[in-house]
Amino acid sequence: MGNFGDTWARASLSALVSGTTASLVTTAALAALARAEGKGALQPTNSTSHWLHGESAGRVTRADASHTLAGYATHHASAVFWALPFEYWLAQRPPRAPARLLGDAVVMSAVAAVVDYGVAPKRFTPGWEEVLPTRSIALTYGALALGLAAGAWISQRMRQSGRL
Repeated sequence: MGNFGDTWARASLSALVSGTTASLVTTAALAALARAEGKGALQPTNSTSHWLHGESAGRVTRADASHTLAGYATHHASAVFWALPFEYWLAQRPPRAPARLLGDAVVMSAVAAVVDYGVAPKRFTPGWEEVLPTRSIALTYGALALGLAAGAWISQRMRQSGRL
């Protein structure tokens, strides 16, 4: 039983690192993709607050606590949520090379996309569909995979050096 608890504890700490990295990478990708689509850079983040404000949240272009802070906090929590099973999977295996981490992260990102847009009720989707076309959403899930892999690599290095 102690090993199970140790694995979850290690995975939880690592998920904070990889989830935060994934959150930052995907937020930057969303902003860049929105700009490329002629939208405001904050609109995808604001649209994530649609669970609170309804579908009009994606039309808000300015930064405010009600939309931007709530949207980013929701997105960040979601990234850490998806990082937890990913890090638990990794915690049960020997350290992985970056390419292998990326492959594992692609699988986790695909699972997240299916759950977010195929299983979750509309109110609990990321809300990006209110602002971005499907191809940009798919690219964002690619960015999620990159962020998870980069964060997992950072976590792995921190564990190896005794800092995590």
